[in-house]
Amino acid sequence: MTLGLLLASIGSAQASPVSPDGTTSTASHQPTAQARQHGIEKAGDAYMGWVQNNTTTIAPAVMAPDATVEGIDVSSHQGNVDWAGQWNAGKRFAYTKATEGNYYTNPYFAQQYNGSYNVGMIRGAYHFATPNDSSGANQATYFLAHGGGWSKDGKTLPGALDIEYNPYGATCYGLSQASMVSWIRDFLNTYKSRTGRDPVIYTNLDWWSQCTGNSTAFNATNPLWVARYASAPGTLPGGWPFHTIWQYSSTPIDQDRFNGDQSRLVALANG
Repeated sequence: MTLGLLLASIGSAQASPVSPDGTTSTASHQPTAQARQHGIEKAGDAYMGWVQNNTTTIAPAVMAPDATVEGIDVSSHQGNVDWAGQWNAGKRFAYTKATEGNYYTNPYFAQQYNGSYNVGMIRGAYHFATPNDSSGANQATYFLAHGGGWSKDGKTLPGALDIEYNPYGATCYGLSQASMVSWIRDFLNTYKSRTGRDPVIYTNLDWWSQCTGNSTAFNATNPLWVARYASAPGTLPGGWPFHTIWQYSSTPIDQDRFNGDQSRLVALANG
């Protein structure tokens, strides 16, 4: 089944009531039938590449060129991660889901974020965006307040914006292409104003083309983390001249490859 047909089952966007504390209620975030098939049972369960994830199929084997570094990304679905085991398997960097929208924090964040650091990996945090809930600035602020910050210690990567298919409703969250680009810019600008770093953008060609009109607004400033479960990254979205990270499989855990050697990974961490 093609990705377009898979997405056809996603329903329309729902309104997101705001609680007295300014956060969005999770009551309206009911996963679609498609999202439930991919393990998203409730608000907060979204994770990187959920549409692409298929636990019954292993992505084609790929040989890593010399100038690459292997890594993983994790969320609450992985629970407490065996970081020593991941290190022994050759993983040298990790991204951990910190937040979703302005209503969810990963209960395993400390074990995952600090555990990867303590075993020697270079680590970073990511935010799963829900642009129909609140502004980009609001969600960037929420992310920064719950683990998404950055420090120049040589071991911390800039925060990543996970902007992809909506597991709770309309594919593009009910936003026009122009409004989506504005939302993304609001998030990125807020994050940079607080940290001095340009966030990484995680997305894929299909969603980016549908929901931003394949915007080229960020390809000169923000590193691209492209999702494509195949033997090569393929055509990149948004006119990016190259990818910085490639998520190439979800088996047995989300697999990522940094496009450069260890010294370049450290350089990205240092800014």
